[in-house]
Amino acid sequence: MRTEDVLSAIATGTWRWDTTSHTVSLDAEAARMLGFDARARVVGVPEIRSRVHPVDWNEMDGIIGLAVAEDSLAEVRLRIVDETGRVLRTVRSRSKPYVHGEAGGSRDAAGGLGRMYALVGGLQEVAESEPGTAVSGTHITGDWRRSREAFLLDAGRALAEAHSTEDVLRVAASLSMPGFSPDGLAVFGVTGERIKLIGIYGPMQASEEFDRRLTLDANYAASEVIRTGRAVYIPSPEEYERRYPEMWPYVRPMGRTSWAYLPLVVAGRTLGAWMAAFNQRVAFSPDERSVLTTVARMLAQALARTEIAETERALSQGLQRSMMPRLAPDLPGMSVAARYVPTGGGLVVGGDWYDMIPLPGGSAAEGRFALVIGDVQGHDVRAASLMGQLRIALRAYASEGHRPDAVLARASRFFSGLQQHPIVGSDGLPYEEEDEEAGPRFATCLYLEVDPVTGTIDIARAGHPDPVIRMADGTAIIRKTEGGLPLGIETDSDYPTTRLVLGHGEVIMLCTDGLIETGGHDMFTGWDRLRPIIEQHTDSALDKESLEKLADGLIESVHGPISHYTTGPLAERREDDIALVLLSRDPSSASGGLLAPRRAALTIAQADPERIADARHQLRALMHDWPDEEQVDSAVLMVSEMVTNVLVHTDGDALVSAQTAGESGGRTLRVEVADTSDELPHRRRPGEMASSGRGLVLMEVLADEWGVDPRGDGKMIWFELREQTPAM
Repeated sequence: MRTEDVLSAIATGTWRWDTTSHTVSLDAEAARMLGFDARARVVGVPEIRSRVHPVDWNEMDGIIGLAVAEDSLAEVRLRIVDETGRVLRTVRSRSKPYVHGEAGGSRDAAGGLGRMYALVGGLQEVAESEPGTAVSGTHITGDWRRSREAFLLDAGRALAEAHSTEDVLRVAASLSMPGFSPDGLAVFGVTGERIKLIGIYGPMQASEEFDRRLTLDANYAASEVIRTGRAVYIPSPEEYERRYPEMWPYVRPMGRTSWAYLPLVVAGRTLGAWMAAFNQRVAFSPDERSVLTTVARMLAQALARTEIAETERALSQGLQRSMMPRLAPDLPGMSVAARYVPTGGGLVVGGDWYDMIPLPGGSAAEGRFALVIGDVQGHDVRAASLMGQLRIALRAYASEGHRPDAVLARASRFFSGLQQHPIVGSDGLPYEEEDEEAGPRFATCLYLEVDPVTGTIDIARAGHPDPVIRMADGTAIIRKTEGGLPLGIETDSDYPTTRLVLGHGEVIMLCTDGLIETGGHDMFTGWDRLRPIIEQHTDSALDKESLEKLADGLIESVHGPISHYTTGPLAERREDDIALVLLSRDPSSASGGLLAPRRAALTIAQADPERIADARHQLRALMHDWPDEEQVDSAVLMVSEMVTNVLVHTDGDALVSAQTAGESGGRTLRVEVADTSDELPHRRRPGEMASSGRGLVLMEVLADEWGVDPRGDGKMIWFELREQTPAM
């Protein structure tokens, strides 16, 4: 008996759908069920679609797509309608997809079937269901569809709002699927040849031995899913034990009845697997598999998105931490506080920075240092990269002992040369700049050389906002300083130096323009907003804690609630990075046991050697109340020798500075003589009749400490004497 006769006898029709030609071949029985004449024919897909209820057609399209992805049977109930939309009958279709790879097709990158396939199946007429009841063996009812669509919409919205991997896993654990909610979930990732259990939810626990066995080549459902990119459905414990006997002893204590393992695939790449475990038997009908597959796709997209975001966040935060220096915790008679606030969106890095650099040429007790604050044009990774390189260059120039003007001049030349040539990749071709600020950039900078004992600050400025001084009585003023062009504008720029003395109880504020201009302000209105914050900070202690509170208050005035009431006239001005540094000097001269030092300084030119006598006279006046006259005579003799050696053995002038610091009875005198010659002095052995060569010998005998420090533009010779009480 022919197969066609058997199928006709049991009212079963056959059909074949070719997605290449978009045609459907029907035998006579299938044609009759679909409302055509009872004879074999080939019809187009639109003709078939017009005979199927639209809701059932959409359902069938999803189920067939799932069957193609999983290489499984597609089973669906269809309502056949006439031209008026009246339901003629209900049929059940069961079909099997065959990839055209078996006839010339190929698999896709995820290991599934390609889009070009053929469906071969059969049709059988089924009895109509009673109104309001679900058809046995299926979940395809209007109410279930609406519940499923609402669930998927809510799940998609919740996963889209997740900002971290932990949020994604929490949302996945809280999903309540319509009709068959799992009570245990696990997410697996891939690290090399091992599978990593990222998260597990529900009353389940994984042992260390279970984790040890999680490898890609293990006989385990998650391993198989990740290797093949296809879902695995296990409806019963018996089936689990049969398929994965090695892992069953570790899964059995979890007390589940059915399991679904689905691949997490993004752009053809399998990121891991998702497991849903059920405490009741689940048959995993096509509709249930469709819901699970859709959730797995959304979960994979959410995990991929949060992974990228977390990587970028970790990278930018690590970059920020590496670029922001640590401030010295202990400064003699001073306190310092700093803040860095990036712009609100995108990467948390930008071109603003601050730095604190120890300087050579001072005693350990003095702790001379430089404060630097600056702003490279831009708010992107390139700005951060240029900032990092510029910061390193500034530290190098400062550590070499250059004066503030020379540090900025060299930094400007370095920054200009840094951008003259394009960046070349490993292929020898230059990278193409895609941002709108692809051209050369400039940087503003404020460089301060600070002596914490004397409070002396030498300032060089390159196009940066001037510092602000809050005086001891609370009055805050902008301290105008000499300045030059921003760094990188010209290769040879001059940066004149301004000297000021930070008095006891005073605070100096350094900031980038973001603190002033953020919130729609210009330089004038921004300063009007900040001045009351500074002047109303009335804490007289000016210790570290007090300075930190002032820094917080300034930042809050820009980004806190008060900022909503102090907007400026330039509403279109966007946010900017903020760098802020506050430096205070102890309000009392007794703080830290320090007294206001006595200072004297003068320059002795080559053409005016008579001023050596002036240097001797000023030094004696500086030490007029020292009890030991021999120490005074020794200091005057050493200054004479030092200045004379500069005038005789170099072609430049001598810059003399002297100061005393400390309490009476324990004071220290420090004298420095600087010149522009790079030639370092060396000790000689003069004869009895020699008229020179005794300078360093005298310093070694008479000084408590002495030394020669290289400077950026020469060298500095110094000595120190500690006050002594003469023997009676």
